[in-house]
Amino acid sequence: MSDEQLSLPNARANPVSPPTKHQLALMIWIAVFPTLTVLNLALGGWLSGLGPVPRTFILATIAVPIVIYGLMPRLHQVRARILTRRAT
Repeated sequence: MSDEQLSLPNARANPVSPPTKHQLALMIWIAVFPTLTVLNLALGGWLSGLGPVPRTFILATIAVPIVIYGLMPRLHQVRARILTRRAT
């Protein structure tokens, strides 16, 4: 089987185009805002003695992997499902 034949099912499985800049910005906001809110509520007491820069560094270090590896793939799936349903 050629490389083209191997990649063909993947192309059919995801017929949705990449998000626009505005869609991506909204998806990131939908992922980041609740994540930071929950982290602030959960860790606020422990981090209250720190200055704003170390506190932000710690929160960002925890939030970025949650958003990138956990939430964004799910938001891309949801977006693809919505667009696929609209197309049919």
